[in-house]
This record gives sequence, structure tokens and C-alpha cells, in this order.
Amino acid sequence: MRDAFSSYNPIINLIHFASAMLFSMFFMHPVCLALSFLCAFAYYAYLNGKKALRTGGLFMLPMLLVTALVNPAFNHEGVTILLYLRDGNPLTLESIVYGIAAALMLISIVSWFGCCGKVMTSDKLVYLFGGLIPALSLVLSMALRFVPRFKSQIKVISDAQKCVGRDVSNGNVLLRARHGIRIVSIMVTWALENAIETADSMKCRGYGLPGRTAFSVFRFDRRDFMALLFMLACDAYIVAGALAGGLYFRYFPSVAGVWGGLRTTGLFAVCFALYAMPVAINLREDAKWKALEAKIQPRAAQSSVQRF
Repeated sequence: MRDAFSSYNPIINLIHFASAMLFSMFFMHPVCLALSFLCAFAYYAYLNGKKALRTGGLFMLPMLLVTALVNPAFNHEGVTILLYLRDGNPLTLESIVYGIAAALMLISIVSWFGCCGKVMTSDKLVYLFGGLIPALSLVLSMALRFVPRFKSQIKVISDAQKCVGRDVSNGNVLLRARHGIRIVSIMVTWALENAIETADSMKCRGYGLPGRTAFSVFRFDRRDFMALLFMLACDAYIVAGALAGGLYFRYFPSVAGVWGGLRTTGLFAVCFALYAMPVAINLREDAKWKALEAKIQPRAAQSSVQRF
């Protein structure tokens, strides 16, 4: 599925993901965490389709449950005691609520990182950091580019080994382990050779030398400028509101915080607008595309009738 948000300038993508991740880490208000989680997973599902549901069921949901259950087992702070465990430690309501909040924060960050890895491709990283920190940008771009290549290459190596009877599905346990180690060894050798070849190629092209210019397909147009103003306004409003106590929330020794009021409700709305920005852009572009298709189809049908 085409992602309209990734077509924006890389600066816009970077600022949005940085803002979403930082706010998800530092603002522990349950409403903010819930909004971040919903918007992050919605965008992750938009980017990955059915694969996102499988990832959520096999990875995110178990992580959410484990994190929510592990915290009350080790954290016994709080004044609302529900019961006493066998070792004599109390199980408190505050520790359970904090465990759920920490789990939401963790899943939100993982989801945002998954979206960022899908949108921030290697060419965007080179565009952003190539002039400032060329060595780091090259390493990051190579790492991101090698992840999908590793998956495809290890399948090629595994299929080749299977043809000669040396796959992980052949033989007993010891032979399977030996075959797996051989496949990993071949994979590591291929990866190191690829890294050396890429580094030598970039060095021969003068990458990182002072005064070197580079071609880029990315341009900062009016659409990017409006998106930048929107994000900076949201960031400034959220930070100012948080410093004023509009997102105050505590979990220990008792659960307390601000829930209502004009200021707090406005902060929730702005947080939602910032988090949901990629999904909103994609939905708007999808609606435009469907409207254009609806206009094109009658004209195409009319022209075919006229031919006959």
C-alpha cells in the first residue's frame, strides 16, 4: 500500500517520529499513552497490512501481558493493597496500574520504531546526516539496507544447502546444528564482504570528503513547510502545557492526576492530532484517489460505449 506520509521530506518524517517517541517516553499520563499506542499501531498496521496483526498477536500482546504482570511481582509500592502474596509482599493497585502504563509505553515505542524503520530508508538517512556525520549515516544506512537483504540472502543460502542435503531439516540433531552453523558462517562471510565492498565503493566516490556535493531527489516544498509548522506548533503547545502541569499524573504512592479541564482536554486533542498525523495524511490521500477513480470510471465507460 502506498504511504503518502513517507513521500514528505525526510526532515518531516524525522521530526514526527522523534516527537512521538520522546512524548511517549516522558509523558506517562494514561490517556497520552493510550493515544500513542493506538495511533502507532494504526500506522504500523497501515504500513504492514495483515502482517501487523500477526506481529501484534505473537509479539506485542505477549509483551504487553508479561510487562504488566512482571511489574507487580517485583514492585510492591502503593497504598491500595489488594492482597498479600505467599512471600508476604503486598500486591497493590498502584503497581498493577503502573505495570499496564509501562507496558503501553514499551509497545508504543516498539510500534513507532517499526514505522520509523519502514519510512526512514537508507537514502533518507544519508540525506539527513551525510553532511554532518557521514560515517554514522553510512553505517546506519548500511544496517537498514542489510536487514531485508539478509532475509533474502539467507533464504538463498538455505535453499542452496538444501539441494546438497545440508539444510537444517536434514539429519539428526547434531547434523542439523552443524548445518545451521555452516549457513550462519556463510551468511556472516557474505555480510562482511558486502560491507567492505560498500565502504570501498563509497570511499572511491569521495563520500565524506569536505566540499563534496551530492545529488538528492528530496525537496522541501510548500507541503513540507505547512507540515513542519503544524508539528512545531503541536510540540510547543504540548511542552508548554506539560510544564504548566496539564499532563501531571503520578502512580505512587497513590494514583492521582489531572483528567479533565479545558487545558488538559486541549493537550489530549493536540497529542492525538500529532500522533495521528501520518494516518490522517494517508486517509486523505486515499480518499482523493478514490474520488479520482470514481470520476475516471464513468468517463472510461462512456468512451467505450461511443466506440461501439
